[in-house]
Amino acid sequence: MIWPFPFDQEWTLHQPGEGAAYATSSCLRLWTRFLPDPDTRGTGTWTISANRASFDQTAWQITFDATTPAELLHDVHAVLLDLYLEDRYSGQDHLFEDVIAPHEVCTPLLARGWSHIIKTDGTQTFLEPQSLGSVRHRYATTGSDGPIWRAWDEYPSEPHWQARFSAGAPTTLAAVFTASLISTEPLHRAVQDVPLHTCRHLDVAPAAAKQPPSYPTPVLPPATHAVDRTR
Repeated sequence: MIWPFPFDQEWTLHQPGEGAAYATSSCLRLWTRFLPDPDTRGTGTWTISANRASFDQTAWQITFDATTPAELLHDVHAVLLDLYLEDRYSGQDHLFEDVIAPHEVCTPLLARGWSHIIKTDGTQTFLEPQSLGSVRHRYATTGSDGPIWRAWDEYPSEPHWQARFSAGAPTTLAAVFTASLISTEPLHRAVQDVPLHTCRHLDVAPAAAKQPPSYPTPVLPPATHAVDRTR
């Protein structure tokens, strides 16, 4: 569910083994991969990279820990595919030229009650009301090569997961990430997949029962005179 790419058409999927996987666009300017950590079970890194020309140097990069919620990963990759297709068929260059302003990434967080801290070091941090997570934006880009956007859960020193958006990464992708981060849509999780330290913050409800299919009421034929027949 992480990669919504059309592998039966123009995208290519590579699975060299040991849990690693690569997906590449037909133009070879866009690729994404998952590399597991062979020494630690359940860990690794998701990476999205883009090049202005095939086999050129990386123009920008986004990384996610393997423990990042799958819904966040899917939403970012879905919009990534949308940008790729829009560029391909419209002649635009949305993968390398921002079409939205940085405040559109932050505004939904503030509207949901996140606090806002601005520092003189060129960064601003948005904190979730219950301290469950943070998003940091580096608005002063001179003299530093760190990520422009960084998000994590719990404490920055020991996060359960974190995401990093390098300079040049489309602000559109950062915006869809924060929108997905604050989504209130219920998630399906097995008990063993829920980090213990988050249990006290959860609203738990039974999974919705699957509704039987609804079929239209058949139209009865017009009544006829009695026919002696057993059903």
